[in-house]
Amino acid sequence: MKVLIVEDEVRLADALGQIMKEQHYQADIVYNGTDGLSCGLSGEYDVIVLDVMLPGENGFQVVKKLRESRIQTPVLMLTARDDIQDKVTGLDRGADDYMTKPFIPEELLARIRALSRRQGEVIVEEMKFGDLTLNLSANDLCCGTKSIHLGYKEFEVLKILMSNSGRIVSKETLISRVWGSDSDAEDNNVEAYISFLRKKLNFVGSRVEISTLRKVGYRLEETT
Repeated sequence: MKVLIVEDEVRLADALGQIMKEQHYQADIVYNGTDGLSCGLSGEYDVIVLDVMLPGENGFQVVKKLRESRIQTPVLMLTARDDIQDKVTGLDRGADDYMTKPFIPEELLARIRALSRRQGEVIVEEMKFGDLTLNLSANDLCCGTKSIHLGYKEFEVLKILMSNSGRIVSKETLISRVWGSDSDAEDNNVEAYISFLRKKLNFVGSRVEISTLRKVGYRLEETT
Protein backbone atom coordinates (compact mmCIF):
# COMPACT_ATOMS: atom_id res chain seq x y z
CA MET A 1 0.00 0.00 0.00
CA LYS A 2 1.23 3.50 -0.82
CA VAL A 3 0.19 6.23 1.65
CA LEU A 4 0.62 10.00 1.41
CA ILE A 5 0.98 11.78 4.78
CA VAL A 6 0.30 15.53 4.78
CA GLU A 7 1.09 16.86 8.26
CA ASP A 8 2.95 20.04 9.32
CA GLU A 9 3.92 18.74 12.78
CA VAL A 10 7.24 17.24 11.74
CA ARG A 11 7.62 14.86 14.70
CA LEU A 12 4.09 13.51 14.24
CA ALA A 13 4.51 13.22 10.48
CA ASP A 14 7.78 11.31 10.85
CA ALA A 15 6.24 9.08 13.52
CA LEU A 16 3.36 8.28 11.18
CA GLY A 17 5.86 7.48 8.45
CA GLN A 18 7.63 5.06 10.78
CA ILE A 19 4.33 3.39 11.68
CA MET A 20 3.61 2.89 7.97
CA LYS A 21 7.09 1.50 7.39
CA GLU A 22 6.61 -1.04 10.18
CA GLN A 23 3.48 -2.23 8.38
CA HIS A 24 5.52 -2.54 5.16
CA TYR A 25 3.57 0.31 3.58
CA GLN A 26 5.31 2.83 1.36
CA ALA A 27 4.82 6.32 2.82
CA ASP A 28 5.60 9.73 1.34
CA ILE A 29 5.56 12.68 3.74
CA VAL A 30 5.00 16.36 2.98
CA TYR A 31 4.63 19.15 5.51
CA ASN A 32 2.30 21.67 3.85
CA GLY A 33 -0.95 21.70 1.95
CA THR A 34 0.51 22.99 -1.32
CA ASP A 35 2.88 20.03 -1.62
CA GLY A 36 0.14 17.70 -0.39
CA LEU A 37 -2.18 18.83 -3.20
CA SER A 38 0.56 18.44 -5.79
CA CYS A 39 1.35 14.89 -4.63
CA GLY A 40 -2.30 13.94 -4.29
CA LEU A 41 -3.07 15.05 -7.84
CA SER A 42 -0.65 12.42 -9.13
CA GLY A 43 -3.28 9.79 -8.34
CA GLU A 44 -0.56 7.33 -7.28
CA TYR A 45 -1.61 6.80 -3.64
CA ASP A 46 -3.94 4.23 -2.12
CA VAL A 47 -4.82 6.44 0.89
CA ILE A 48 -4.08 10.05 1.89
CA VAL A 49 -3.75 11.01 5.57
CA LEU A 50 -4.43 14.75 5.62
CA ASP A 51 -4.20 17.23 8.49
CA VAL A 52 -6.72 20.08 8.61
CA MET A 53 -4.53 22.94 9.79
CA LEU A 54 -1.69 23.26 7.30
CA PRO A 55 0.48 26.06 5.91
CA GLY A 56 -0.32 26.91 2.32
CA GLU A 57 -3.57 25.17 1.39
CA ASN A 58 -5.47 23.90 4.42
CA GLY A 59 -6.81 20.36 4.51
CA PHE A 60 -10.33 21.39 3.54
CA GLN A 61 -9.02 23.19 0.45
CA VAL A 62 -6.78 20.26 -0.49
CA VAL A 63 -9.49 17.60 -0.39
CA LYS A 64 -11.96 19.88 -2.20
CA LYS A 65 -9.49 20.49 -5.05
CA LEU A 66 -8.64 16.79 -5.25
CA ARG A 67 -12.31 15.93 -5.72
CA GLU A 68 -12.81 18.75 -8.22
CA SER A 69 -9.92 17.22 -10.19
CA ARG A 70 -11.66 13.82 -10.10
CA ILE A 71 -9.05 12.26 -7.82
CA GLN A 72 -10.96 9.67 -5.81
CA THR A 73 -8.15 8.49 -3.52
CA PRO A 74 -9.63 7.84 -0.04
CA VAL A 75 -8.78 10.68 2.37
CA LEU A 76 -8.52 10.33 6.15
CA MET A 77 -8.50 13.79 7.75
CA LEU A 78 -6.81 14.60 11.07
CA THR A 79 -7.67 17.46 13.38
CA ALA A 80 -6.55 18.66 16.80
CA ARG A 81 -10.07 19.83 17.56
CA ASP A 82 -12.99 17.57 18.42
CA ASP A 83 -15.35 19.93 16.62
CA ILE A 84 -18.38 18.43 14.88
CA GLN A 85 -18.44 21.32 12.39
CA ASP A 86 -14.87 20.49 11.31
CA LYS A 87 -15.95 16.92 10.68
CA VAL A 88 -19.03 18.00 8.72
CA THR A 89 -16.97 20.44 6.64
CA GLY A 90 -14.32 17.83 5.87
CA LEU A 91 -16.84 15.18 4.87
CA ASP A 92 -18.78 17.67 2.77
CA ARG A 93 -15.60 18.63 0.92
CA GLY A 94 -14.98 15.00 0.01
CA ALA A 95 -13.09 13.37 2.90
CA ASP A 96 -13.87 9.72 3.58
CA ASP A 97 -13.07 9.53 7.30
CA TYR A 98 -12.03 11.71 10.24
CA MET A 99 -9.86 11.26 13.32
CA THR A 100 -9.18 13.60 16.24
CA LYS A 101 -5.66 13.97 17.67
CA PRO A 102 -4.30 12.38 19.77
CA PHE A 103 -5.19 8.95 18.45
CA ILE A 104 -4.10 5.36 18.95
CA PRO A 105 -1.88 4.12 16.09
CA GLU A 106 -3.77 0.82 15.91
CA GLU A 107 -7.02 2.66 15.22
CA LEU A 108 -5.38 4.80 12.56
CA LEU A 109 -4.05 1.70 10.81
CA ALA A 110 -7.44 -0.01 11.03
CA ARG A 111 -9.11 2.98 9.40
CA ILE A 112 -6.48 3.12 6.65
CA ARG A 113 -7.05 -0.57 5.92
CA ALA A 114 -10.80 0.00 5.83
CA LEU A 115 -10.43 2.92 3.41
CA SER A 116 -8.16 0.87 1.18
CA ARG A 117 -10.71 -1.96 1.06
CA ARG A 118 -13.49 0.52 0.38
CA GLN A 119 -11.59 1.87 -2.61
CA GLY A 120 -11.20 -1.66 -3.93
CA GLU A 121 -14.96 -2.17 -3.78
CA VAL A 122 -15.70 0.78 -6.07
CA ILE A 123 -16.60 -0.69 -9.46
CA VAL A 124 -16.08 1.51 -12.51
CA GLU A 125 -16.79 -0.11 -15.86
CA GLU A 126 -15.03 2.37 -18.12
CA MET A 127 -12.98 5.55 -18.35
CA LYS A 128 -13.32 8.26 -20.98
CA PHE A 129 -11.02 10.93 -22.38
CA GLY A 130 -11.87 12.86 -25.53
CA ASP A 131 -13.18 10.36 -28.09
CA LEU A 132 -11.63 7.40 -26.26
CA THR A 133 -13.31 4.84 -24.01
CA LEU A 134 -11.22 2.39 -21.98
CA ASN A 135 -13.15 -0.70 -20.92
CA LEU A 136 -11.78 -1.63 -17.50
CA SER A 137 -13.10 -5.16 -17.40
CA ALA A 138 -12.04 -6.26 -20.91
CA ASN A 139 -8.91 -4.08 -21.35
CA ASP A 140 -10.31 -2.84 -24.66
CA LEU A 141 -9.66 0.62 -26.07
CA CYS A 142 -12.51 2.00 -28.17
CA CYS A 143 -12.96 5.00 -30.44
CA GLY A 144 -16.23 5.21 -32.34
CA THR A 145 -16.84 1.82 -33.94
CA LYS A 146 -13.21 0.67 -33.73
CA SER A 147 -11.64 -1.10 -30.79
CA ILE A 148 -8.41 -2.88 -29.91
CA HIS A 149 -7.34 -5.03 -26.98
CA LEU A 150 -4.50 -3.72 -24.79
CA GLY A 151 -1.84 -5.78 -23.10
CA TYR A 152 -1.57 -5.56 -19.33
CA LYS A 153 1.14 -2.88 -19.13
CA GLU A 154 -0.33 -0.90 -22.04
CA PHE A 155 -3.64 -0.92 -20.22
CA GLU A 156 -2.12 0.16 -16.89
CA VAL A 157 -0.11 3.00 -18.47
CA LEU A 158 -3.12 4.33 -20.38
CA LYS A 159 -5.39 4.01 -17.32
CA ILE A 160 -3.01 6.19 -15.31
CA LEU A 161 -2.80 8.79 -18.09
CA MET A 162 -6.59 8.89 -18.45
CA SER A 163 -7.18 9.10 -14.70
CA ASN A 164 -5.01 12.21 -14.58
CA SER A 165 -7.28 14.06 -17.03
CA GLY A 166 -4.63 15.71 -19.18
CA ARG A 167 -2.20 16.44 -16.34
CA ILE A 168 1.47 15.57 -16.69
CA VAL A 169 2.47 12.11 -15.42
CA SER A 170 6.17 11.54 -14.82
CA LYS A 171 8.08 8.46 -15.96
CA GLU A 172 8.91 7.81 -12.31
CA THR A 173 5.20 7.65 -11.46
CA LEU A 174 4.50 5.24 -14.32
CA ILE A 175 7.40 2.98 -13.33
CA SER A 176 6.28 2.95 -9.68
CA ARG A 177 2.63 2.22 -10.47
CA VAL A 178 3.02 -0.20 -13.40
CA TRP A 179 6.31 -2.00 -12.80
CA GLY A 180 6.67 -1.41 -9.04
CA SER A 181 9.07 0.81 -7.13
CA ASP A 182 11.42 -2.15 -6.50
CA SER A 183 11.61 -3.21 -10.15
CA ASP A 184 14.54 -2.80 -12.51
CA ALA A 185 12.40 -0.94 -15.06
CA GLU A 186 13.98 2.16 -16.59
CA ASP A 187 12.90 5.10 -18.72
CA ASN A 188 13.24 3.12 -21.94
CA ASN A 189 10.65 0.60 -20.69
CA VAL A 190 8.14 3.43 -20.36
CA GLU A 191 9.12 4.87 -23.73
CA ALA A 192 8.52 1.51 -25.40
CA TYR A 193 4.99 1.20 -24.02
CA ILE A 194 4.17 4.80 -24.86
CA SER A 195 5.20 3.96 -28.44
CA PHE A 196 2.94 0.88 -28.44
CA LEU A 197 0.02 2.99 -27.19
CA ARG A 198 0.56 5.69 -29.79
CA LYS A 199 0.32 3.05 -32.53
CA LYS A 200 -2.93 1.76 -31.06
CA LEU A 201 -4.38 5.27 -30.75
CA ASN A 202 -3.57 5.73 -34.43
CA PHE A 203 -5.15 2.35 -35.26
CA VAL A 204 -8.52 3.27 -33.72
CA GLY A 205 -8.40 6.72 -35.36
CA SER A 206 -8.49 8.75 -32.14
CA ARG A 207 -7.91 12.50 -31.96
CA VAL A 208 -6.24 11.91 -28.58
CA GLU A 209 -2.46 12.05 -28.53
CA ILE A 210 0.14 11.23 -25.90
CA SER A 211 2.40 14.27 -25.78
CA THR A 212 5.93 14.16 -24.39
CA LEU A 213 7.20 16.95 -22.16
CA ARG A 214 10.94 16.52 -22.29
CA LYS A 215 12.46 15.58 -18.91
CA VAL A 216 9.02 16.01 -17.29
CA GLY A 217 6.68 13.25 -18.44
CA TYR A 218 3.60 12.54 -20.56
CA ARG A 219 0.03 13.70 -20.79
CA LEU A 220 -3.03 13.03 -22.92
CA GLU A 221 -4.15 15.84 -25.20
CA GLU A 222 -7.15 16.04 -27.55
CA THR A 223 -6.35 17.53 -30.95
CA THR A 224 -8.92 19.32 -33.08
